[in-house]
Amino acid sequence: MQIAFYFVIFVHVIVSLFLIGVVLLQQGRSADLAGAFGGQGSQTAFGPRAAANVLTKLTAWSAIIFMITSLSLTILFTRSSHSHSVLDDNKPVSAPAKSGK
Repeated sequence: MQIAFYFVIFVHVIVSLFLIGVVLLQQGRSADLAGAFGGQGSQTAFGPRAAANVLTKLTAWSAIIFMITSLSLTILFTRSSHSHSVLDDNKPVSAPAKSGK
């Protein structure tokens, strides 16, 4: 169980770094000069909604893998942990002492 947990953490970190890189490499929808003045994307061949290129497909797939590894880490952590609630470790608070004034 620990090997699977560490493997999913490793994949999660790699996918996170890859997702950051792919998002930073993409050009915005109106990143050209015409977009600064309200143009409708002068560099696109298909109008405002361009066909999906390789970077957008890689972004979508890495986002899906990121979500799956996030859910997997949550499930693996709750199954390996004995406590199922955050409130299980809390101790009851004692009442404050009353002063006789």
